[in-house]
Amino acid sequence: MIEVKKIFSLLFFISFVTYGQNKQTISGTVYDFSNNETLIGVSIYFPEINIGTTTNEYGFYSVTLPENTYKIQVSYLGYSTITETINLNKKLTKNFNLKEEAESLDEIIIESNIEKLNVRTPQMSVNKLTSSTIKQIPVVLGEADIIKSLILLPGVTSAGEGASGFNVRGGAADQNLILLDEATVFNSSHLFGFFSVFNPDVIKDVKLYKGGIPAKYGGRLSSVLDIYQKEGNSKEFKATGGIGLVSSRLLLEGPLKKEKISFLVGGRSSYAHLFLPLFDIDNTAYFYDLNTKVNYRINDKNSVFFSGYFGKDVFGISDSFVNKYGNTVANLRWNHLFSDKLFSNLSLIYSDYFYGLILDFVGFEWDSGITNLNLKYDFKHYINSNFKLSYGINNIHSKFNPGEIKPNREDSGIVAEKLIDKYANEFAVYLDAEHKINDKLRLQYGVRFSNFLRLGQEELNIYTNDEAVIYNSEFKKYESANAIGVESFNKSDVITSFNNFEPRFSMSYTLNNNSSFKASYNRMSQYLHLLSNTSSPTPLDVWTPSGKYIKPQLLDQFAVGYFKTLKDGDYSLEVEAYYKDIQNRIDYINGANLIANNEIETVILNGKARAYGLELLLKKNAGNFKGWLSYTLSKSEQLTEGRNSNEPGINSGEWYNTPYDKTHDFSINASYELNKKWKFNTNFVFQTGQPTNYPVGQYEIQGLNVPIYDDNRRNADRLPNYHRIDVSATLTPEKNKNRKWQGEWVFGIYNLYGRQNAASINFSQNRETFKNEAVQTSIFGMVPSVTYNFKF
Repeated sequence: MIEVKKIFSLLFFISFVTYGQNKQTISGTVYDFSNNETLIGVSIYFPEINIGTTTNEYGFYSVTLPENTYKIQVSYLGYSTITETINLNKKLTKNFNLKEEAESLDEIIIESNIEKLNVRTPQMSVNKLTSSTIKQIPVVLGEADIIKSLILLPGVTSAGEGASGFNVRGGAADQNLILLDEATVFNSSHLFGFFSVFNPDVIKDVKLYKGGIPAKYGGRLSSVLDIYQKEGNSKEFKATGGIGLVSSRLLLEGPLKKEKISFLVGGRSSYAHLFLPLFDIDNTAYFYDLNTKVNYRINDKNSVFFSGYFGKDVFGISDSFVNKYGNTVANLRWNHLFSDKLFSNLSLIYSDYFYGLILDFVGFEWDSGITNLNLKYDFKHYINSNFKLSYGINNIHSKFNPGEIKPNREDSGIVAEKLIDKYANEFAVYLDAEHKINDKLRLQYGVRFSNFLRLGQEELNIYTNDEAVIYNSEFKKYESANAIGVESFNKSDVITSFNNFEPRFSMSYTLNNNSSFKASYNRMSQYLHLLSNTSSPTPLDVWTPSGKYIKPQLLDQFAVGYFKTLKDGDYSLEVEAYYKDIQNRIDYINGANLIANNEIETVILNGKARAYGLELLLKKNAGNFKGWLSYTLSKSEQLTEGRNSNEPGINSGEWYNTPYDKTHDFSINASYELNKKWKFNTNFVFQTGQPTNYPVGQYEIQGLNVPIYDDNRRNADRLPNYHRIDVSATLTPEKNKNRKWQGEWVFGIYNLYGRQNAASINFSQNRETFKNEAVQTSIFGMVPSVTYNFKF
């Protein structure tokens, strides 16, 4: 606690240092003129002195300059630019309202300024997508999808069609921190990966950090996906929605008190399962979700928000097998402006992920999940035009329910059993600075201190020499150790404590007005682990905290990049190279059982991982034809060596491919606006086949051919390469132009040439020939879709 007090004393000392008597501050908030939504990342630019800033996550900006008269340009992509002259001879509060304007000369001019600021900023390895861009990207079954859109970006891949989650720079899916209005989302998928949990109508801003991650984020190694919902139209009532072949959505928003209190309610549901009885199929597969938000702007210095999300999936085969899982999150936030230079946000956040399974033919129910409560307080201090500070604290208390099994009928032979609940607490304090050294050199640097406590539980096994996994030298394999006793704790007891300092550093050096060189380093700690030995997470996977036998994962990532704009920002080029080194990456012994295992530490070994690669992103930002081309060349490997000279380790102690290693990842996204009625979009995706294992031989027993796998060749083979083309056409009838009701038709074809991409290849015996054969499983061929979108 003494160290924490010293840190905060330093923060507040720095924060209230004055920087001269002849400087004044202009600050305010930028809104969308049509609905009063605050706008994130708006450019506030002073062209005469080449100084600028952007609005924060709540639309607030602050700039301190010497007293003088200035021209100010306020711009945001897709909006007309505001240009004014201000006399900054005293402190000035000035809000702006930007009007949406798809085609304007000013917009094109300001795109150049936006790109120049992006070239200069030290922030790198960051991708941002707008809701409109996401809706234009063709996806399976016609449902716009954030996660599927991210996979078109460099460094981001998936485990294939029908797979949950996503992988960033060779990292596992559980190494992504996914935030919805600051609340952690533990499972981002509906229907096992066919859809994401994020309704595109509700989303205002999407930002993916792959490296150079600011110090305010922590708890995951690979990336941060930061998503903010809209706040609700505080001027007039609006409705937006869409009707598709398998799902529909509806968003309602409007004022409860005009320009003071607004609300938002959005819902989605799939209904394809309703048609299954027509084909005499007694199965169920559907999802639904609900987004809510209330925004109360009390005055110019105080705003209160309440936002929530609830989503659920149901998958059943007749009544004998029913799987239910989903997320629930809620966030109560208070924005307060202490002064024109000091902005704060206080949040109380609840997050819950649950998983349920009913096996009626066996006669039992299974429930598991993770719940956490997070209190965080963040500050943004705009000290002057060359120096900004971000600092804050957060504390997360988590409860882990590994699973509970109970009979679901009287004649069931199942004995009720509850796996032992686990508890943990994670505290963090951070300080982050944005520092402009001169016109060419800009820095962003900071540190995050995290403290993780594995709290008491009813029983904790004790093992000889504290080794939960032993090596059987006779059979030459790792085995689960037998406990020699148990320890009992109160919930308030601390079993294990971990402390980590996580430094962050980014810099940009401007070569000229159109190009720059950037570099970054960040260390991250991850204390939660997703127990999964499949290539893609499933709802049956269980989260577990670090503790006595499972160490926290630690990452060191280095990245360098070259950034350039061409033809006044019409084109942009980003080239980045990265290297990631991970300590304490969990690995599993051969034959590990992860399901309903109360002694999970007996199948886990701590290893390490590394990933490195080169990313390229070329974008066309202006004109009727827009889009991007991305390419990633990368390698992702894992190593688990023996703990002593008598042990071989996993895979004979040699590096092996992780399940998410993709050597080549190439994608193209393009859109062409033919006229005001028709717009066309297309994607092309190519990925190296996913690592897997094929049999190395076979043996015969009682007339059956049984394939043989080599345990020392983990992920040595690959599935066939993955590729496809998607196309879509959007029709906006001209008669909608001057009507309150506006609609559009979106026609799409996913996988245009019907490529049968392999989701898996299984080896089994043919019933007729009695020979082993490889059987490929493919999820989709060519899938046409049509969706009607509307708003009024």
